[in-house]
Amino acid sequence: ALVPGLPMFPFLVLAGITGTLARSLRDEKAVLAAINEGVKLDPAAGAPAGGGGGGAGQPAPKGDGANGGPGDKLESLLNIDALQIELGYGLVGLADRNKGGDLLDRVTGVRKTFAQEMGVIVPPIRLRDNLQLEANQYRFLLKGQPVAQGELMPGHWLAMNATNSKVTLKGVPTVEPVFKLPATWVNDVERKNAEISGYTVVDAASVLVTHLTETVKRNCHEILSRQDVQLLLDNLKTTHPTVVTELIPAQLTVGQVQRVLQNLLAEGVSIRNLVGILEKVSDYAHATKNPDELSEFARRALGAQITKGYQDEAGKLRVITLDPKLEQQIAQGVRHTPTEISLMMEPDLARHVMERLSQRVQKMLAEGLPPVVLTAPHLRLPFRRFFETTFSDLAVLSFAEIPPRVEIQNTAVIGATD
Repeated sequence: ALVPGLPMFPFLVLAGITGTLARSLRDEKAVLAAINEGVKLDPAAGAPAGGGGGGAGQPAPKGDGANGGPGDKLESLLNIDALQIELGYGLVGLADRNKGGDLLDRVTGVRKTFAQEMGVIVPPIRLRDNLQLEANQYRFLLKGQPVAQGELMPGHWLAMNATNSKVTLKGVPTVEPVFKLPATWVNDVERKNAEISGYTVVDAASVLVTHLTETVKRNCHEILSRQDVQLLLDNLKTTHPTVVTELIPAQLTVGQVQRVLQNLLAEGVSIRNLVGILEKVSDYAHATKNPDELSEFARRALGAQITKGYQDEAGKLRVITLDPKLEQQIAQGVRHTPTEISLMMEPDLARHVMERLSQRVQKMLAEGLPPVVLTAPHLRLPFRRFFETTFSDLAVLSFAEIPPRVEIQNTAVIGATD
């Protein structure tokens, strides 16, 4: 007996079970040792990105380097990934190609889509497991800080009732993580019933990738670093050298251009037309170095692009406008500094605008219309920033951005206070 007085057989059984579990976990975590285009997989499962060590929450082994090996450097521990996906152990199979997982390819597809649509090169995204998460939980980290999370059911399908079907599905009720819509996790058998009944049905990996896409879209202005901007400028310089050299460093710094591009991205405006943006900025850089003012001028060069996203099928732009007297009241609180534009508003005036704006926005959403406010050019940015926390999906456009051929239909006017 291994322990005096106790039989050996139970210990042999326990050793066998432990060995089997260890091999199983090793196979799962081998996924995290591969590197795919645009997707970094942590070579030490559960170790912090760029670092080493054991599983989540476990201390790193002692040694000279980040992973305890003599060739590793402690400096690697200082690196923070711009984007990171953490998976609970039950979701690791989604990234295992040997088990049919295609999450790596889909994440790479997200990066390619953003390059094509938004003009932004999203940095490689690190994928790792995290044993501190629930088995089927995932979360996204931006520069080391959690920004979004969700839960999946591997092997099941998420059914969303996009057509108001009267059919009730058998499954696990849940909430779709991006748009917060009621949904149901269903098995393969119930999936067919859901599709026949008009439900939109997607697999677990698609749910995660859709959530990732929206998260990157909402945060890409924070992802865009100064080094990223320099790479964009270097690439543009090969085809449009005059555009770049006329502006940088003659008139602006890379940091100032970064701020202009971040302002555009923060409102979902693509910067793929970088030539047009820089040319417009260059036209006004002799008059102002304020990135907020320059980004407003840049928007005018992108007016057709910006407006198109809010026009209906007939090409009409339906908007909420502000009474001229109200615009005058708001304009009194606009503040300019050398680096930014802001808005100060009296509490009573802010409450008045917020209450009436909320009513108009809800009405437009109920009609299936994107909520848009149209303002004077000097109010657009400060108005948007003042109310962006309350109305995160509200678009604020200025008259200077609307192409002459676009028909504007005023759906409501917010009046001034008494």
